[in-house]
Amino acid sequence: MTLAVLARQALAAWGITGCTPKLISHRENAVFGVTLADGRPAALRLHRPGYNSVAEIRSELWWTQALAAKGFRVPEPIAKPDGSLLAELDKGQIATVISWINGVPIGYSGDPLPGSAEEQQQVYRQVGGLLAEMHSLSDGLRLPPEFTRRNWNRIGLLGESPLWGTFWEHPGLDAAQRKIIIAACDKARADLDAYDTAGAAVGLIHADALRENVFTTANGLVLIDFDDSGFGYRMFDLAVAVSQSLEDENYASLCNAVLAGYTAIRPLTDEDTRRMELFALLRTFASLGWIVPRLAADEPSHRKFIRRAMLQSQTYLDQGKHTAR
Repeated sequence: MTLAVLARQALAAWGITGCTPKLISHRENAVFGVTLADGRPAALRLHRPGYNSVAEIRSELWWTQALAAKGFRVPEPIAKPDGSLLAELDKGQIATVISWINGVPIGYSGDPLPGSAEEQQQVYRQVGGLLAEMHSLSDGLRLPPEFTRRNWNRIGLLGESPLWGTFWEHPGLDAAQRKIIIAACDKARADLDAYDTAGAAVGLIHADALRENVFTTANGLVLIDFDDSGFGYRMFDLAVAVSQSLEDENYASLCNAVLAGYTAIRPLTDEDTRRMELFALLRTFASLGWIVPRLAADEPSHRKFIRRAMLQSQTYLDQGKHTAR
């Protein structure tokens, strides 16, 4: 069954007529631009089968709705005529409709960030503040008993079956590269154990605040795409936000900017901030596992993800050597 057919089924479930859904993106979910019966624009999502359960999708919608009620601007779930927030279509396909965010991403993967160095730092100070506000508001919520989302904890990131796949088994890694990845992985597990013991900053996180998921709007920055959200380390959110600049000359300044924006609203300890490189490493690992089932074996992007994981692994291992002297 084609995406177009499923999209039309979803529109019928929401009582939308006279609208041709326009495919906007197709990564984890297929996202269509649609127009509601009252004329408002919205986004229809056909969720990737097997990625999030119905309970997990309901929990995501509950969270974003609760954040919106607190005044935090996010895409809000739009109910069907019967008041429910999702539809189960043919072959178990899950659909949801969320409000449209009128804006543009702060940047795109693979493209240089727009603006001067000072302007880029200002944007990332705002990103840091946005994440701090979301974390603080989330900590003030009373989650319903049925709330369930994935957990970006030590097991989810570095366990035997990480959330995004066994990155150390990427078929593009040679023996020498795999040895370095495993060494960095072993050190990271010990580091996370120590961080947990010291009292790691954890809670609900977005987990995917990449450039494409942070929109510039007339009313400031807005986070979109909570599909990967869950429980986890707050520093993971901050590291992910700047992860697409790992190989850029301005990486250190963007890290400082996002940390400065965050701590202007919400405190971080030395135990938190000194692990920025650790969580940058863990994002490269997660991404390396993520691409294996999603991209063809000959896709050039594999080389980029391997290069970034190797660069960060070596940086992280060297950092440990310098600390030991």
